[in-house]
Amino acid sequence: MNILRTAMLLAFMTALFMGVGLLIGGKGGMMIALLVAIAMNFFSYWNSDKMVLSMYGAKEVDERSAPEYYGIVRDLAKRAGLPMPRVFVINSDQPNAFATGRNPQNAAVAASTGLLQALSYEEVAGVMAHELAHIQNRDTLTMTLTATIAGAISMLANFAMFFGGSGNRENNNPLGFIGILIAMIVAPFAAMLVQMAISRTREYSADKRGAEICGNPLWLASALKKIAMAAGRIPNDAAEHNPATAHMFIINPLSGERMDNLFSTHPNTENRIAALQEMARGMQARSTEPVRTDNASRKSRSVPTTGWGRGGSEPPKGPWS
Repeated sequence: MNILRTAMLLAFMTALFMGVGLLIGGKGGMMIALLVAIAMNFFSYWNSDKMVLSMYGAKEVDERSAPEYYGIVRDLAKRAGLPMPRVFVINSDQPNAFATGRNPQNAAVAASTGLLQALSYEEVAGVMAHELAHIQNRDTLTMTLTATIAGAISMLANFAMFFGGSGNRENNNPLGFIGILIAMIVAPFAAMLVQMAISRTREYSADKRGAEICGNPLWLASALKKIAMAAGRIPNDAAEHNPATAHMFIINPLSGERMDNLFSTHPNTENRIAALQEMARGMQARSTEPVRTDNASRKSRSVPTTGWGRGGSEPPKGPWS
């Protein structure tokens, strides 16, 4: 059902984009809009991961520089049957994470220093399983295309007067100036709603699949609670400067009132946690072995809930220091 809904929303957004072109410039405008969409999507398909990682100053790590973090991703990817993604760290105090890449063979996951320091081993595993679920579900590509089309719609609307002003007759604009006003006001708003609806739909699917990958829905539920509490009070400066990327994170990174906006890119966190708790109750009767390495067992026994490898004192320095 979620896949069908996502496909329908993407189809609607594509039709909306072409409709904007039609209202602005008639059939010629619609064809130009289509060509622009193809070009932008082609560029985004090949370069979106590099662009996003660069925006956040992400630093790639490996088994030597971040053994625990890298090991979690490696074990989870193996469990999910995915190729090993590239692993990155973002220097941000706000606990958060995202995945990017056009397909599982060209994917990357990124976690903030705040997340690696604030969450337990199990909670980090839950978060990374969620991000791998996005990769497995091809959500990274879906959201890239959605964001690109939404941006193109806004761009066309911003230049609507320029494109449609004096050339209405020549461009065979079916609604004239009224059509331009509709394109300027309604289209960007509708595109934003569709983009957010797709994002919310995919988050629920990634929560469910992520819980299956890590083997314990409560790991992810606990992580979501901690991340949501911190995200509301710890700013993410890079996200504030690039709000169009907010949908990529596991929790909306925009702080303060902007995070509580009615038009959120993410489902209500309490609803997500409740769904995971219900899933955990349903799994109690089944024996699902969670991801656990020797290092993980040792780590979780010594500091089960106090953070990334330290019990109570300051968090350890990592590859980002």
